[in-house]
Amino acid sequence: MKTLNDFDFKNKKAIIRVDFNVPLDENFNVTDTTRIEAAKPTIDAILAQGGSVILMSHLGRPKGAEEKYSLKHILKTASEILGVEVKFAENCIGEPAQTAAKNLQPGEVLLLENLRFHAEEEEGNVVFAKELASLGDIYVNDAFGTAHRAHASTTIIAQFFENKKCFGTLLAKEIDSLNKVLNNSVKPVTAVLGGSKVSSKITVIENILDKVDHMIIGGGMTFTFIKAQGGKIGESICEDDKLDLALEILRLAKEKNVQVHIPVDVVAADDFSNTANTQIVDVTVIPDGWQGLDAGPKSLENFKKVILESKTILWNGPLGVFEMETFSKGTIALGDYIAEATEKGAFSLVGGGDSVAAVKQFGFEDKMSYVSTGGGAMLEMLEGRVLPGIAAILD
Repeated sequence: MKTLNDFDFKNKKAIIRVDFNVPLDENFNVTDTTRIEAAKPTIDAILAQGGSVILMSHLGRPKGAEEKYSLKHILKTASEILGVEVKFAENCIGEPAQTAAKNLQPGEVLLLENLRFHAEEEEGNVVFAKELASLGDIYVNDAFGTAHRAHASTTIIAQFFENKKCFGTLLAKEIDSLNKVLNNSVKPVTAVLGGSKVSSKITVIENILDKVDHMIIGGGMTFTFIKAQGGKIGESICEDDKLDLALEILRLAKEKNVQVHIPVDVVAADDFSNTANTQIVDVTVIPDGWQGLDAGPKSLENFKKVILESKTILWNGPLGVFEMETFSKGTIALGDYIAEATEKGAFSLVGGGDSVAAVKQFGFEDKMSYVSTGGGAMLEMLEGRVLPGIAAILD
């Protein structure tokens, strides 16, 4: 696996695929700078060696060149975070890009206009990729969030950099962290799988059953498993067409000696609302008209014991509707347990949109070993797929 350490960037132009697909408010201010900050170590390392950097990214889902999706809106924020005035090319290909790249001096940073202003980017067009490639000497992929897409800038471009391509610091960390969970884990290994649907996690569950010792099921998925085993779930969310699948997962887990932990009690509500009436009930006898919206106290005690005895922990999905304060306690408690286990030496990896949002919202970000930056990409790696953006560098 080639990283920045395998190259001398002095007087070289590194063309880096970053993920600067950041949220903007109505005045085009960046409202979350996490992704720009995540790319900083790679950029700093190259500049420190006397190299220059050409950054390429997409922003949003534009239909052609839409001004509101121009990357010029993030220039000021990027310059502040990187500590260097970022130059801008008004196109990612053609004369503006060629001239700006040619004039780039060591220690300077250039940001190209939104790649997705050209349909060829998502099509994985070879001619477009070759034109991007002509701007730099070494290709660095540091965008885990798009590594599962075979786009021109994430995958196709790599073929024009034989022996001159590598992973950036962020992408190398992502791969290393997932390897620590999937391939080089210290036992016991626990996977916490939450969220609303079993169907979105089937392939993940199938792939990790051979690698984990414990599997904690939480969130809305709980009720599909409970109903499959004959429990009464009231108005709780449930995938009725996945009941047999839930039983099959439990059978497989037993066969592979994986202990499955499902909530035994829940915080039930008479309405899907923060101000609903609530009661703690046994998960198998939720009254009619009530729905389970968070893990109950007995369940949390059970989960705590498992987490604190674990040496490797994967957290993918919340335990309840954490966006509502009334039903956030289970997810917060889980975060506390994982933070405590991490402090005692366990390796914890958090990934998937909702878990990452919860970790940030409740201040757990610095208490986990690693928080993944790529929702879809991480999910595909957990499913055992080889991501095209990663394969292109290893090729």
